Amino acid sequence: MPEEEVGKIVKFFAKPSVAALEVTKGSIKTGDTLHYKGHTTDFTETVGSMEMDNQAIEEAKSGDLVGIKVGERVRENDIVYKVTD
Repeated sequence: MPEEEVGKIVKFFAKPSVAALEVTKGSIKTGDTLHYKGHTTDFTETVGSMEMDNQAIEEAKSGDLVGIKVGERVRENDIVYKVTD
């Protein structure tokens, strides 16, 4: 599965299980498959919903800071890749 780096984790909120993600390259859309990879993190998940400034959005571009609901714990500085088919 080819992947391209799209961002990194800035913060993780445990109670709502939301990752604060800074998009550093390209873009992320709802429905994209993301691969979260770090020292102890390694899982793939489809983006169900994304928010920016408490507003639901469909797409995030480079430079955006977005919140994405995740099923597993992520950590600061984990790298996020978009799985490309």
